[in-house]
Amino acid sequence: MRGVFWLLALAAMAVALALLVGNNQATVTLFWSPYRFDLSLNLVAFCVVAAFVLVYLALRGLSLLRELPQRAQRWRAQQVERAAVGALLDALSHQLAGRFVRAQAAGRLALENLSGMPSAQWSRRHQLQLLSHLLVAESAHSLQNRETRDDHLLSALHPKLAKSSPEAHEGALLRAVRWAVEDQDAETARSRLAELPQGAARRIQALRLKLRVARLGGATAEALETARLLAKHRAFSPQASASIVRGLALDSLRQAHDLSQLDAIWGRLDIDERLMPEVALAACQRANQLVSAPAATEVDRALAAANVRQWLAPIWTGFKQLDAQQQKHLVLALEPGLSMLDAAGLAQLEQSQREQPSNAYLQYLAGQACMQRQLWGKAAQLLGQATNSLSEPDLLRRAWCSLARLAEERGDEAAAQAHWKKAALLG
Repeated sequence: MRGVFWLLALAAMAVALALLVGNNQATVTLFWSPYRFDLSLNLVAFCVVAAFVLVYLALRGLSLLRELPQRAQRWRAQQVERAAVGALLDALSHQLAGRFVRAQAAGRLALENLSGMPSAQWSRRHQLQLLSHLLVAESAHSLQNRETRDDHLLSALHPKLAKSSPEAHEGALLRAVRWAVEDQDAETARSRLAELPQGAARRIQALRLKLRVARLGGATAEALETARLLAKHRAFSPQASASIVRGLALDSLRQAHDLSQLDAIWGRLDIDERLMPEVALAACQRANQLVSAPAATEVDRALAAANVRQWLAPIWTGFKQLDAQQQKHLVLALEPGLSMLDAAGLAQLEQSQREQPSNAYLQYLAGQACMQRQLWGKAAQLLGQATNSLSEPDLLRRAWCSLARLAEERGDEAAAQAHWKKAALLG
């Protein structure tokens, strides 16, 4: 089909040429003394067009001859460029395949190919150099060759290379932070994080590294704030986010040195974090530990007991939903403040015990509370019921000790000795 169209085009050209040549009534006269030349107008027009084409082709040919050295130079630069890109791709392939020695050799080959190439011939040469240095450093890190890694990392972070590719420079800084964290070098990791631009420091990858650096350096408050931000951006699954935030909140509470610091840490926690049973129980446990020292005053103990009751109030309403271990820790957290429990608190405790009459933990706690209010008969009844169900040795030993003291109050020495003996066997 294409051949048919070519034939039709040639036929049309032939017809047009025949019409042009056949209709040749105008002439052009040229005088060259003493000669005279009469030429047809069509011939003159054809000669002018042919001369223009010949002159154009001649000038074009001369231009190509003058450009031959530059073309040869560009061709050589392209060969070097292709060799460098090929070596870089080989380095990346070997790195992903776990062949770190070959990846390191391929990265160095790429750097050698680029060393003699002027930057004017290829505007992205610096970017390729940065990536090559970074791949060599990554391979050296995998081979535990820290000296080579640090040398190529410094070369990759050179300001001249950073200007050519800001994104690759930010990637090199993030890699440097990760390597510093793996080396347990919190100071170097923090300095590299500080070099990141403000926009890059807010990315999820940077925040993940910031969390690791904060935990490595013991900055629990900073780590907790970063974990909240990561959870907000859904960097982790909901379960993982809750676990990380809970663990950091527990670490922060355990680091409190006095009641005022503990209260300040509790105030900085979010509402959702305060409603976590593990967090509230850990705060109460730490408060009881701080006031159990001999130097603690009655004011401190009263303040700790009030804080414990306030912090555990939301957890107490969901006592049925707690597992056995959490119920035990809640009882242990409330027990030191039973001596300062008011009538309303005692009534609430008895109401909870009546709602769950078979719960041994509530029986034990209510019995100890009644004992503090000198309700001997009720205390003995509740503690006696608790000893039949409690399986934890520490709570059971305390219950037997309380029953022994109650027996002494009644003057029943035989029962008291029997209870003391059972407590001693558990101790």
